[in-house]
Amino acid sequence: MRPTPGLPPGPTSRLARAALLLGALAAAPAWASVAAPAATPVLPAAEVKPAAGQAKARQTEPPGGDGARAVSKDGDPQVRAQLDALGYKYQLDGDGDFILTFSLDDDKRSQMAYVLSRTQRFGSLKVREIWSPAYRTGDGGALPAAIANRLLEDGQLSKLGGWVSQDGVAVFVVKIDADASQQTLDDAIDYAVRAADQMEAELTPGQDEF
Repeated sequence: MRPTPGLPPGPTSRLARAALLLGALAAAPAWASVAAPAATPVLPAAEVKPAAGQAKARQTEPPGGDGARAVSKDGDPQVRAQLDALGYKYQLDGDGDFILTFSLDDDKRSQMAYVLSRTQRFGSLKVREIWSPAYRTGDGGALPAAIANRLLEDGQLSKLGGWVSQDGVAVFVVKIDADASQQTLDDAIDYAVRAADQMEAELTPGQDEF
């Protein structure tokens, strides 16, 4: 991944250029001012995926939408081809969505991301979502008011995406055109991972669940 426009610059290495490295920088939302160190890759592991309905906050279709199209358990072939071209390693969950895990901050932290195979339609628009979880409540209930307000503040400053909550998990969601280019998908993953990990580090100091 390369540094996302509007975020602090920093050294990075991409698997598209070196087959052994999965490029990712430490998450840094738009309001951060310190450059993050380069990242090294880790393979996604099925056991680190949070419980169904928690890490991945499914979005309710707005009135007038066409609904999510059905996809194979093998995932969207377009997404698969783009991730393969980028050199990213991934796993598929039961919904056919792609799970990626990035090692950040010189292997001190890691961060998960999901690229959804299903797309959503509204009128002429067709969008794909990239998710990255950052915070989980202990009982799966509503987010504490202070946490929710902090996420709203962060979302107001975000250049791409925003925060959603379901079953006590706060997830950063970036929405892109379903037929977006490989570069756009890469940028969206980059931004989601940075934003979510930075927020996780802020809200739960010393912990790294996701």
